[in-house]
Order: sequence, then structure tokens, then C-alpha cells
Amino acid sequence: AGYMYFDRPAGDGSKKVEFIVKNGWGPFAITSQLQKDSLIKSKFNFNVMLLLKGKSSAMKRGIYDLDDSMGPSEIIDTLTSGKTKTVTFTIPEGYNNNQIAEQLVKKGLFKTKESFTKIASSPALLSKFNIKSKSAEGYLFPDTYTVPARYPEEKIIALMINHFFEKVTELKGFPEDPGKRQRLVILASIVEREAKAVEERPIIASIFYNRIQKNMPLESCATIQYLFDAQRKRIFFRDLEIVSPYNTYRNRGLPIGPISNPGLSSLNAVLNPAATEYIFFVVKGDGTHHFSKTFNEHVKAKKEYLSENGIDVQ
Repeated sequence: AGYMYFDRPAGDGSKKVEFIVKNGWGPFAITSQLQKDSLIKSKFNFNVMLLLKGKSSAMKRGIYDLDDSMGPSEIIDTLTSGKTKTVTFTIPEGYNNNQIAEQLVKKGLFKTKESFTKIASSPALLSKFNIKSKSAEGYLFPDTYTVPARYPEEKIIALMINHFFEKVTELKGFPEDPGKRQRLVILASIVEREAKAVEERPIIASIFYNRIQKNMPLESCATIQYLFDAQRKRIFFRDLEIVSPYNTYRNRGLPIGPISNPGLSSLNAVLNPAATEYIFFVVKGDGTHHFSKTFNEHVKAKKEYLSENGIDVQ
């Protein structure tokens, strides 16, 4: 009867609280905050339950969902479980940093897109991972992640970069040299955005290598799309004239940085491209591509497939 008396809940469950046990908090601080949040009736009763359960020093830092229908015993079990509130998010292959920032802001993991961009471009972060670029774009590995609620913003980005370096160990011959690695990631980021079909990625990678070898511009529409805040349904000829180091129609060679965060298949495609003589490709109605060796073949393919897709080719 005495146990039941001390274990009475403070309410009927209408009071719901995201309760935070901060680093360094002891029983006194936790108990005081529980009473302040109206989750317990009495600090004395709660402390008695802590002693009876032998868990005075077992409560763990984290974020927990509590309500006032929970008695002290249930609250104590929750705070000592370590099962803190978590947030799960998925980054699709080919998302750029702007898209990732938008998603993480919606999930409540970042306050603003600007804070994401600032951290992802931090010289200290880039130096820590030996990334030879102006941002971590390309190194935020696309996957599903689960982190504690209110996880530090810096640690979220570091987690994704660490995962990138873990995953690329699966690729035989992946370069350790930062400069070579950066060039591979840049090209893989373009392949990722150009190829929907996984089996086409080594072919598209070979086309870009062939164009580089012939000193031809890559002419990737994906690098033009990167210049806009949101994906556009159509690219116009005037867009190809935009002055930017990412515009691979105006500039030969690779852009100055990745345009997306590629997955393992695109990284592997660039690491192991197909052996082809193709120089051109054009998208077909089903999202796959027609590949051509000569400009004349390419012109014919553009007229056939781009007209078929309702895209102006004039």
C-alpha cells in the first residue's frame, strides 16, 4: 500500500512533455525539473521511489517523451532505459546539399538552411576529413539515419561524412589521395544526377571520360540544374550561357565541386567505367538514354527522343 501511495501519478495524461536530461544532471536536478513540469506530485515521493528501486544514479542523459499519467516508477524506468527520443531521416541518392538542408530543417534537426550550409562549409570540418573542396557536398552519404532528438548539428554532418568513408572501403581501388578522390566524387555526382538506370551509369561515366580525353566540354544538363534553387522541368538554350564554374557547357573539364551526393553505384561506375566509344547521350521517354558515337547520330536521336518527350529542340 505504501509503494502504491508513493507511485501515484500526477495527472490523467493530458500533460505531455519532451523531457530533457542534460549532461551532468544528478537526481536533485532531474527531480526538481520533473516537479516544475508538473510530471510528479512530490519530490519526496519520487526520491523515495528512486531509493526503493535502487536507481538514484542510473538516470541517463537524453530526451524522453513523458506525460503526467506516468507514476514515478514508470518515469524512473523510462529515464534509466536510455531509450531516448530519436529522429529518423532518409537522404536519397543524388540529393544536393540544398535539398538535404531543406529536409533536415523540416525534421527539426537544423534551425535553418543557412546553419546547415555554414557547418557543411566549415574549414575546420573540411580539414578534419581532408576534403579538398569548399563544402562537404558529395561526401554526405545517401542513406537512412537515426539520431537522438536535438542531436548537435555539427555531429549530424560529421556522421554522414564518416559514413561516406566507411562505405567507400567496399570499393576496390577507391583513391586515398584527397585530390584524386575529389575528382572522382565530382564526376560521380554528375553521373548520379544524369542516370536513373543503375546499369547505364558505367556507360555515362565512360562518355564523360571520353569527352575529357578529347578535350570536349562535358555538356551535362545536370550541372545547369545545379545552378537553380529548385529542379526545373526544362532547360533553355539561354541557361547554357550562364556564367558559372559549374556550367559544363561553357567550361571544359570538371566543375569546381560536386553537384550532388552520389551513392555507391555511381562512385563505382566512375571508378570502373564501361569501355565504349560513345561521345553523346540523350534521354528517352522512359528515363533511359540513347548513346551515340558521332554528332550526326546524336542530332538524329535528339530529334526523335526530345520531340517525343515534348521538348523544344530548336
